[in-house]
Amino acid sequence: MSAHLDPPAWVPALEALARRVLGDLADQVRFAGLDRPGRQFATEASAGRLTVRGTDAGSAAVGLHEYLRSHCAVEVSWDDPRPPAPDHLPDAPVSSGTARVEETYYLNFCTFGYTTPWWDWTQWEQEIDWMALRGITTPLMLVGHEAVLHQVLTDEGLSPEEAAEFLSGPAYFPWLAMGCLDGHAGPPPSGWIESHRDLAGLILRRQRELGMRPVLPAFTGHVPRQLAPTARERSWQGHRTWILEPDDPLFRRLTSAVVRAQQQLWGTDHRYAADPFIEMIPVEDDPGYPGRVAAVLHAGLTDADSRAEWYLQTWPFSYDSQFWTPERVQTFLDDIPGRVTLLDLWAETDPQWPRFDGFAGHDWTWCALLNFGGRSDPIADLPGLDAAIDRALIGPHPPTGLGLAMEATRTTPLYYERVLDLAWQEAPALPTWLASRAGRRYRLTGTDLHEKAATAWQDLAGTVLASGEYLIFPEAYTGLLTQRPPREVFDDGHLAAEVAALLWYDPAVLVRAWRGLVEVAEAAPERAAGPLGRDLVEVALAIVPRCAELAFLAAYDAGGVRDRASEAQFFTVFEDLEALLATRAEFRYAEWEEAAVAWAHDENGRAVLADNARRLVTVWGQVGDGYLDDYSARLWSGLVAYYADRWRCWAQLHPITPAEEPRLEEQLQSLERAFLADGPPASASASASDGDVVTISRRLLETYADFFTEAAGQLRAAQD
Repeated sequence: MSAHLDPPAWVPALEALARRVLGDLADQVRFAGLDRPGRQFATEASAGRLTVRGTDAGSAAVGLHEYLRSHCAVEVSWDDPRPPAPDHLPDAPVSSGTARVEETYYLNFCTFGYTTPWWDWTQWEQEIDWMALRGITTPLMLVGHEAVLHQVLTDEGLSPEEAAEFLSGPAYFPWLAMGCLDGHAGPPPSGWIESHRDLAGLILRRQRELGMRPVLPAFTGHVPRQLAPTARERSWQGHRTWILEPDDPLFRRLTSAVVRAQQQLWGTDHRYAADPFIEMIPVEDDPGYPGRVAAVLHAGLTDADSRAEWYLQTWPFSYDSQFWTPERVQTFLDDIPGRVTLLDLWAETDPQWPRFDGFAGHDWTWCALLNFGGRSDPIADLPGLDAAIDRALIGPHPPTGLGLAMEATRTTPLYYERVLDLAWQEAPALPTWLASRAGRRYRLTGTDLHEKAATAWQDLAGTVLASGEYLIFPEAYTGLLTQRPPREVFDDGHLAAEVAALLWYDPAVLVRAWRGLVEVAEAAPERAAGPLGRDLVEVALAIVPRCAELAFLAAYDAGGVRDRASEAQFFTVFEDLEALLATRAEFRYAEWEEAAVAWAHDENGRAVLADNARRLVTVWGQVGDGYLDDYSARLWSGLVAYYADRWRCWAQLHPITPAEEPRLEEQLQSLERAFLADGPPASASASASDGDVVTISRRLLETYADFFTEAAGQLRAAQD
C-alpha cells in the first residue's frame, strides 16, 4: 500500500483520539496517509504495533475502530464510550475498508432538544469520538446558535432584552431555529448564551480536527414581529410565528448576517441547514412561491459565503404530502439555484426518493429516523434495513450519503450502528454481525456465555426488532401506559386490535430472549453495570408494558370494572417498572432534570431550566392545549409514577359519563401542573427499590413471562 511521504495534518488529532480510547497503549499506534480514491483505510499490526493508514482523518478513525472491534473485541458505543483498553495490540494482517458513500450525516434538529440540550463538554467530547470512530463526516451542529441570533437581532436594533425574549427556552431551541415557535418557555437563563457560544467553539474545533465538516443552521425568514410589522403570520402546533416575504430586503440581509456572525465566532465549513417550510405549509399557494423563498435564501447565503452549500430536509414532502405534490416539489427544486443536498429524513419507512425519481439532478442522503421524541419503545425493522439501503444504492440516482436523523439518540442503538456499518463495503451479514456485537458489547468474546448472548439477540432481531410494515410514528399506537387517559379507551374493540397489532411476533421467542439475557447477567453480574444492564431494561420494556395492556383489557369494559385482580395487576406494572428503571441512570428522570439545572447561575435560571426539563417530556406546550401532550413520553423512573397517577384518576371515575368528563380533565390538568411545579410525584420514590438490575429483572421475568405468553396468545387468537 502506498502512503503519503509527509504525515497528513490530521495525524496529531488521531493520535489524541487514540490516547483517549487506549490510554498509554496509544503509543503503539502509528497513523499515516493513504493515496487512494474516495474514503478508505488500511490497517496492519505486527510485534505489538498497529499502523493505520487513511485517505482522511475520518477514514483513519474508522480503521482504528475496526481493528479494535475485529482483533481486540473492543467497541466504543453510546453505552460504553470509554471501554477498557486491551492489554496489547495483537498481530493482524493487512485489512482495508472502502466507504460506499461520500458522506455520512448525523443528527436532526430535534435531537438538540430531546437528547443533547444539557450536555457539557465531557459528554460532547465522548460523542464526537464516537462519531469519528463510526465514520461520521457531516454532523448537524446547533449548539451556540442562540448567540448568533442574539447578535444579529441586536445589530438590527432590538435591545438585548427584546432579542432574548424572542429566543425560546434551551430545550425548545431546535424548534425556534426551524421557525416553528419563538419565546416559548424562555428566555434563556443568565449565562446560557455565553456558555454555549464557548461550548460550540470547542465542539466545532474538535469535529474539524477529526475531519468532519459540520452543517450550521441558516436563517429561513422567521423574525420577531416588532422587527418586521409587515411579516406574514403562520402557525405550528398552536404557536404563532412571523415570516418575512421573500421580496423584503430584510430576508436576504438577515440570511447573510447569520452566516457572517457564524464566521466571526467559529469560522465555517460552507454548509448550512435551511428548512423554510418544515411542518408549515407555505403562506402562499402559488407554486412559484417556494422557489422565490429559495432564491432569496440562496442569495443571502452566497452574499456571505460564495462556497455555500445548502442542506434541505425532505420531511415536508412526507409530512404534508398532499400539498407537496410531485409537480410542486419539482418546481421548487428546479428553482433552487446552486448546490443543494437533500436529506431523505425518514427513508427507512416513508422514502421520498422513489416518489421523486431519486431526486435526479441533486445530491441526496438516505437517512434513518426511527425514533420520535425520545420515546423508549424498543421497536425497529432491523432485518429490513439492509435491503432498504441496498435498494437506494443500486438505483439509477443513488444517494451520495447515508445518515442518522433520529429525533433522539440512545434508544435501540444497534439499529443506528447497523446503518453506519452499512456505509462501508463488506459489512458482515446480519446474523454474524449480531453475534459479534453481542460478544464485544458484553465483553464475552471467547467465553461460554457469548453464544447465549448471541442467541438472545437473534431472537430479538426476529421479534420486537422485526416490525416489518408496522408504522413506527407518534400518531400510530405505541402503547397504553404513556397515553393521556381519554374519557373512553375501548371504541368497540379498537384498543384490543391496537394491542394485538403490536404483537406481530411469537411472544414465547421474545420471552426466550429476555430469559437468555437475564441468565447471562446472572452468570456474569459484573457485566450488568455496563451495556448489559441497559439491555436488560430495554428488553423488559418490550414485554412488561404489553402485560399492562393485556391486564387492562381483562380489567375494564365500557360498563366499569370487569375483574379486580386484573385491575390490580395493571397498576402493579407501574410499580414494577419504576423499580426496574430506577436501577439505571439513563432511565431515571432525575438525571435529566439534574443535568438541566446544573447550567443554572441563579434561582431564576434554575426555575427556567427545571421547567424546560419537565415540560418537554410531559405537556410539551401549555397545560390543556392538547397539541403535543406526551409526544416525548418516556418510560423513565419518575415519569412512570406520573403516568400511573393519571390512570388512577381515570380508574376512579370509570365508567365516565359525559357529565364527568370535565372532572377527569380537571384532575389530569392538576397532575400536569403539579409535575411542572414540583417534578415527579412522591409515589415515584415510594415505588423504587434498592434492588439491582439483575435481581429485579429475574423477578419481573418470573412474574410476567407466562402471563405475557398466554394472554398475548389468547388476544391474537381472538383477533384472528
